[in-house]
Amino acid sequence: MATDVDAGRSGLNMGDGWTRRWAVSWRAGGDDASRSVHDLAQEPVLTSGPMRHFTWRRDQRHRPGLQFLTSTGQHHGAESLEESRVLLALTFAGDVVDVVSQPLKISFATCGKRRAHTPDYLTVTRRAVWLIDVRPEPLIKEADRESFAAAAEVACGWRYAVAARWRKHTFAGLDAMASQRRLRSDPLGLRPVLLAEAAGGRRFGELVAATGCEPVARAHPLYLLWSRQLGVDLAAPLQDRSLVMRSGVRSGEMLDGLVLRLA
Repeated sequence: MATDVDAGRSGLNMGDGWTRRWAVSWRAGGDDASRSVHDLAQEPVLTSGPMRHFTWRRDQRHRPGLQFLTSTGQHHGAESLEESRVLLALTFAGDVVDVVSQPLKISFATCGKRRAHTPDYLTVTRRAVWLIDVRPEPLIKEADRESFAAAAEVACGWRYAVAARWRKHTFAGLDAMASQRRLRSDPLGLRPVLLAEAAGGRRFGELVAATGCEPVARAHPLYLLWSRQLGVDLAAPLQDRSLVMRSGVRSGEMLDGLVLRLA
């Protein structure tokens, strides 16, 4: 669930000329570059690489890794399981063109001191550019809220969100669909039957029963949901009584709904 970023704005020092005092750094072609926020719009930040590497050690408490996004055809770094979940949601959205992990570092002023913050992802879609932070809601402190507010100010012209909390059922449904995303073959020809039966809307359990081969058929609606050939309301748990329909959602509309429907 997206968290309110305005709560930390009161702690920022945004007096006259703040856009020239705040700075943004990024890494391009192995070299570091830095510009004021005022001059940021003139720089190709979207081609940046990660500001820091993803490292592993035996005693660390978080779990970094790489997540493959089918929409970009590449592996992208994640510093925790929460970040991996966000990447899975992004690849499900289908509208993603590119994702940069740890894309830039923001140097900003609060009312007490100067601080720095590195957002987690810069996501390029066919409709917009998103700057995304990932932080579980119970772990968000006042300093984090100031960092989020600063990132939201720097993201002028982009869209900004903080992934803070999932609805309890949401990731279970998303993970179930993702488990069948590589299901390519359909030797029994079940998918045309499923698509035809779902044209007017059917419950998930009724849909698979209509194939006459229910145990095998259960995997195929999950694949069709993942590839957005079928649609389901993700605001409710995915179960046998979930209403499934032929999808009329264009991929370009998916990411805008993630914050409201997946979170």
